[in-house]
Amino acid sequence: MELGLAGVIQMLWNSSVPYWSSGDWNGQYQYFSSVPVMAARHLFDFTFVDDGREVSFAYHLRNGTDDVYSFLDVSGQRKVLLWQESTQEWITIFRHPELRCDVHAACGPFAVCDDNAASPSPCSCLRGFSMAAPGDWELGDRTAGCKRDVPLDCGGGGGNGSAAGPADRFYAVAAVRLPYDPRSVGGPAVTSAAECEQACLSTCSCSAYSFGTGGCSVWHGGLINVRHMQPADAAAGSGEVLHLRLAAKEFQTRKKLRGMVIGGAIAIGIVALGVSVLVLLLMVMARRNRRHRSHCDGGLIAFRYRDLQRATGDFSDKIGAGGFGSVFKGSLNTSTIIAVKRLYGSYQAEKQFRAEVGSIGILQHTNLVKMVGFCCERDRRLLVYEHMPNLSLDAHLFRSSDAAAALSWGTRYRVALGVARGLAYLHESCRDCVIHCDVKPQNILLDGSFCPKIADFGMAKLMARDLSRVLTTARGTVGYLAPEWISGMPVTPKVDVYAYGMVLLEIVSGRMNSEEECGCGGGGEDDDEVVYFPVLVARKLVEGDVMSLVDRRLGGDAVVEEVERACKVACWCIQDNEADRPAMGKVVQMLEGLVQVDMPPTPRLLAAIAGRSHSACT
Repeated sequence: MELGLAGVIQMLWNSSVPYWSSGDWNGQYQYFSSVPVMAARHLFDFTFVDDGREVSFAYHLRNGTDDVYSFLDVSGQRKVLLWQESTQEWITIFRHPELRCDVHAACGPFAVCDDNAASPSPCSCLRGFSMAAPGDWELGDRTAGCKRDVPLDCGGGGGNGSAAGPADRFYAVAAVRLPYDPRSVGGPAVTSAAECEQACLSTCSCSAYSFGTGGCSVWHGGLINVRHMQPADAAAGSGEVLHLRLAAKEFQTRKKLRGMVIGGAIAIGIVALGVSVLVLLLMVMARRNRRHRSHCDGGLIAFRYRDLQRATGDFSDKIGAGGFGSVFKGSLNTSTIIAVKRLYGSYQAEKQFRAEVGSIGILQHTNLVKMVGFCCERDRRLLVYEHMPNLSLDAHLFRSSDAAAALSWGTRYRVALGVARGLAYLHESCRDCVIHCDVKPQNILLDGSFCPKIADFGMAKLMARDLSRVLTTARGTVGYLAPEWISGMPVTPKVDVYAYGMVLLEIVSGRMNSEEECGCGGGGEDDDEVVYFPVLVARKLVEGDVMSLVDRRLGGDAVVEEVERACKVACWCIQDNEADRPAMGKVVQMLEGLVQVDMPPTPRLLAAIAGRSHSACT
C-alpha cells in the first residue's frame, strides 16, 4: 500500500500492479472518493496534507479506549476490525477492496473467482485443473492457484515450441471477465473464431483465446483474474466467453467417465436393495466400535459439525470468550456435559486448533483439562472439552467481594499444588517438553471438586528434549511475562515458572499481581510510597508479616506455615535470572514440604519498578 504524489492511496500487487485506489481526497467532507464511509467519522479523525512540498495522510482513534485491529489479510484485502465488548468478538468495520475478487491474482493461475460463491472461498479451479497447494488453500492462501490434470499434447504442457499438437482442444467458459494481460493477434486479418483458435494452437505456450467485438485475444502461460460475472451483468449479456485449452485426453476421459457412471448406476441399482441392509448393519457396528475405542482407549472423537450444533442448542449457551473464539456449554447425552470452543479467523483459528490438538489432545493428567474431541469440517474448527462447573480460577479470586463465596485456604493451597503438578508433568514427563506460554488464572479451570485443570494450549510450544530453549515471539498476558521473553530472547520452561509465581501470589492474596498500594500524604516514613504487590510480598517475608498478605475475605483463617512457604516459592519463581528459578518439579516438592525453602532475594527488576513507583508518588 502506498500514498502517491497525486494524493491517492493505492494497493499494489508485487509492488507493481495496482488493484485498488482510494480515489481523490474530498477536502470539504474529509474523505477519499472511493471510501465514502470515512465521511461518517465514527471511529477515526483523518488528516490529509498536500501543500506542494509533501503529501501525507494520517488517522487517529476518536475514542482512545476502542480496540481496533488493522491488517493486510492473506487474501490481499486491508481489513479494520473493532472489538465488540458486548458480544466478545471482533467485527469488521470495513475492508478494501470490498470484493475479494477485486484483489489482483487472488485465486492464482488457472482458477476462477466468484464473489457469489456459496462456500467461504470465492476460488475454484477451472475445468481440467486441480489445486496446486491444497494445504495453503485450507489456510486461506490460494495464490498458488491450480495446475493441469493432464499435460497438453503440444510440448508436454506449455513449452515454447512452434509445432502444434493436433490433439489439443478448447473448452468454452461462458459469462466471465477475461483474464489479465491479453495479447491481440492478427488484427483485421483474423476475422473468425476458427482463425483465432488456430492462432492459439500454433503456439504451445498459448493457454486460451477469446474472439469478440474487440477481435482476437490470446493468453500465454498462467491465466489470472478470471472472474465469474455478477448475476445482473451475466443476465445483461455483458460477460465474455473464454476458450480454455485442454488436452484431448481430458475430453476423452470425461466421456468414458460418463459412460462408466451410467453403467455403474445401473449396476448399483440392481444390487442396492440386497446390499443396503448389510451396509446399514456394518455402519451401526462400526459406529459402536468407534465410540468404544474413543472412550475406552482415550482417543479423540471426530465430531460432525451438525452434532455439535445440536449438542449446544445451536450455540445458544455462551459461557466464555477469548481473542479468537467463544466457548459454549452443551450436552452429548443426559449425563455428559461438554464445553465447545468455536474458533474464529481462518489463520489464527487454524494455528490454535493445531496447537491444542497437537498438545493437550495427546496428553492425559488429572490437572490438565481433558479434550473429548474436535470438529474439522471445511473452514470450521471446534474443540470439545470436559465441562468445568466451577468456571475459571479468576472468577473466584477477582470477581467477587463476597466472603462466603471466597475459596478457603485449604482449597487455595490444593489448587496451587495441582497447577504446579500439571506444569511439572508438561515440562518433565512428556516425550517433548510442552511450554504452555500463557499460564494465568483465566486458563486454570475448576471441576466440581475444585480440582484445578490447566487449559487453553493455543500458544503452547513443543521443545525436543535435546534442545535447551526455543525461539518464539512474546505472546502471553501482561503481568505474567518473564523478563527474558519480553526482551525477545529464546524461551525455556522457566517462562511458565515465572507466570506460575505470579499466579501463586494471586492465589494467596486474592488480588491481581499488577495492583499497587500508595499511601501518599499519610505522614509515615513509608506512607508516601507506591508499592508493587510482588515487592510488598518480598518485604513482608523479611519482616515476618506474611499473614497480612492473605486475602482479606478469609479473615485470617489460613495456615501460617503454608502461607509463608507459598510466598517464598512464589518469590523464587519470579526471579529475574531464569537460572535462579526452580524447575516445576522442585516447586512441587517445596509446596509439599519435602524440601526446605530458603529466603529468596528481592528480584532486581521488581525492586527497580518499586523505585520508579516511589518517585512517581513523591
